Amino acid sequence: MAPPKGTSSKTAAYIDLFTSIGLSQAKASEAAKSAKSAALLEGLIERHALAGGRIDEKQAGLVAALSIQGAKIGEDERGYVVNAIIDGRLKSTDQVNAAVKFLEAHPLPVDDVQFDHECGVGFSITQKALYNAVFEHVNSPAVTGWASMGAAITALRNSPGLRWVNPLEIKNTVESALVDRFGAKGEAKPKSKEPKQAKAADAEVPSASTSATPNPRSVFEEGFLGKLHKPGENPQVTTALRDAHLKATGGLVYTRFPPEPNGFLHIGHSKAIFINFGYAAHHGGRCFLRYDDTNPEAEEAVYFESILEIVRWLGFEPWKITYSSDHFDELHACAVELIRRDKAYVCHCTGDEIHVHRGGDDGGARTACVHRGRSVEESLREFENMKLGKYKPGEAILRMKQDLDDPNPQMWDLIAYRVLLAPHHRTGDKWKIYPTYDFTHCLVDSFENISHSLCTVEFIASRQSYEWLCDAVDVYKPRQSEYGRLSLQGTITSKRKLLALVKEGYVLGWDDPRLYTLIALRRRGVPAGAIISFVGGLGVSTAGSNIQLVRFDQTVRSYLENSVPRLLMVLKPLKVTFENVPEDYVVFVEKALHPKVPALGTANLPFTRTVYIDRDDFRLEDSPDYFRLTPGKTVGLFQAPHPITCTSYKTDPATGDVTELICRLEDGRDRSAPKKPKAFIQWVAEHAESGSPVRVDETRIFHRLFKSDNPVAAVPNYKADIDPDSLETIKGALVEVGFWTLAKRAYGEAVRESRDRTERALAENATEARPTDSDTPAVTSAQLVGKECVRFQGLRVAYFALDNKDARVACLDEAPDVPTGRRQGDYLVLNRIVSLKEDSGKAA
Repeated sequence: MAPPKGTSSKTAAYIDLFTSIGLSQAKASEAAKSAKSAALLEGLIERHALAGGRIDEKQAGLVAALSIQGAKIGEDERGYVVNAIIDGRLKSTDQVNAAVKFLEAHPLPVDDVQFDHECGVGFSITQKALYNAVFEHVNSPAVTGWASMGAAITALRNSPGLRWVNPLEIKNTVESALVDRFGAKGEAKPKSKEPKQAKAADAEVPSASTSATPNPRSVFEEGFLGKLHKPGENPQVTTALRDAHLKATGGLVYTRFPPEPNGFLHIGHSKAIFINFGYAAHHGGRCFLRYDDTNPEAEEAVYFESILEIVRWLGFEPWKITYSSDHFDELHACAVELIRRDKAYVCHCTGDEIHVHRGGDDGGARTACVHRGRSVEESLREFENMKLGKYKPGEAILRMKQDLDDPNPQMWDLIAYRVLLAPHHRTGDKWKIYPTYDFTHCLVDSFENISHSLCTVEFIASRQSYEWLCDAVDVYKPRQSEYGRLSLQGTITSKRKLLALVKEGYVLGWDDPRLYTLIALRRRGVPAGAIISFVGGLGVSTAGSNIQLVRFDQTVRSYLENSVPRLLMVLKPLKVTFENVPEDYVVFVEKALHPKVPALGTANLPFTRTVYIDRDDFRLEDSPDYFRLTPGKTVGLFQAPHPITCTSYKTDPATGDVTELICRLEDGRDRSAPKKPKAFIQWVAEHAESGSPVRVDETRIFHRLFKSDNPVAAVPNYKADIDPDSLETIKGALVEVGFWTLAKRAYGEAVRESRDRTERALAENATEARPTDSDTPAVTSAQLVGKECVRFQGLRVAYFALDNKDARVACLDEAPDVPTGRRQGDYLVLNRIVSLKEDSGKAA
């Protein structure tokens, strides 16, 4: 077949030569488009006498791949790879790429055994072994059904043991394993198929007595994190790049937490924060907080501020606060250099056209677009036109010229730059083009000398393009390592879905305590330490974690168990009057704020003629399994001096509801009264002189927002799974008067600790943590303090915290020597943090 019309004589000669070694006309034409690669391929053909049927079409394709990837290795090293292709040791493009990378780091002479091992030579696996490996992954928490198929294939393709397996074999085996695990696609999973062991493990909840605090050694020195490379061990194209990196870092661990400032962080981000900041701290290294601010259309100041606040609230201090936009000039220079090396080109294809070129919906053959072969000079000119704003969004993009024959979609000419006609919060109108994540992330990691680029497993496929781009522009190449992401059942973390819930009024805002954004968990009153304990207690591995909400609640409950005081509390008050004591009767009771933690102190509570008990602690009719108060029955009051006996009651004539109990105080004068009651109930006394009781304007009980563990599977959508009764508001609850002293002390201690910590952070990172411009959120002590730090256990009720948004408590901000108490304008709002562990022995 003749070369296409208009082809130059040189290109036509190349095409003829390349078809002579077995390449198809299309692949020969593609190989001839790049002058540099074509010349290299020509040299390989002539040096090794490959023309005339010496190699077959598949081997010819591998040699052509070598001509693209092997420019940086020597001629003898390329010859070694050609011989390995001819003798059948290297059978795939993946293996050729691995061979090139190996020879970049280990020039000839090489250890043949080591070369074969690193390049998968002689790799074989039985179908049974392949299935077992696939089913083990499919049976992990990372795979929740057929929707996880794509991610499972990607994860398995990039796992060390299966790297060299034919991708089609992996796909077919994954489908088979999914059928066995979940049933045929579209059908409900048969119960009989569920592995009993996995079900039991998933349902396991640690007891309240089990410490949830992670062991730093086990988390950071064992398992996934314990196997990470040491700084400087990540391979580089040249030793000079490695040496420069080590000189810049002093051999320290450098990590980064790189969130996009286009939304609020959620529970899954807490794992990334814990790993990146914790790993660096454990090894005496440094961690950047880097805002990945490359999409000005979606970024808002509130997100920048919230991200820094949450990172610090969780207990971590950034070594530096940086932005991807700090490097816009460097990134642009890299893009230009990539074009000059004929490894990028300006493309005018639409998204639909690109999709078709990538195989379309049917996964067909990949084809190059018409712009891929344009000259370097033309792409440079067009890229400059993009920069100058001569194109509208969608009319032109810069794409990396990668490897369309590679099975990894992340090598299919990813977009590097796109046109966005939006002002940037830091650079204003300077730029009309902005780099993509795929282009920015690895290069900024390089610029900041990151030693360990830690991310979740959905970026496994991106590792290849990450390394390709660093090598393509000859910069230091960080090592990307992937761990399993954290998900919680029964909730959602999708920004798009959460935004819909907020806008449509299903929740009170992004910080609604029924959500699992970190600002919502903070508002609910969940301590930062409890979140870190939860994340650290799960461990870190490549397997994802899909955890039941009850397990999270149990960790929070366990954390609070011995760290917060216990106060008497009545959610639904019922008045009780003692008929056998005078109206001015009052006895002060000294009560420990925690029976097992003396350091929390004590409180003096009045016990008077009028007290309140919880309405649920009284019934009109008794029964053998009911131990609380009924007419004629005696019960104890927690830590009160005497039991009580109900002698009569009053009702509302209109409704018949009981409005008041008349009781006898069993103070020993009646010898016929029971000596020891069988049950004790909580109470709060009426005593205006001491400010008792503390009346709560709103007590908010947050139940699960969604009814099922998998709301995204609801029909027609996740909104159908919302529980309309997930928020319960109780007005008029009563708390013992010791609340005021507790609240002021807890808030005051939090203010002092936050000031001390912030001063230390600013002193230790004097030039790093301070803001570098007016757009950088300041590091302040106020970020660490909120009214939610006032926490307590309502005895036998639940754990509660002040709402940090709606509660108004003036005495918190008053001087320490000013008496506590309610002020005019105060409005007490309590949020239930978590319920108490059920105790069946006292439930009656």
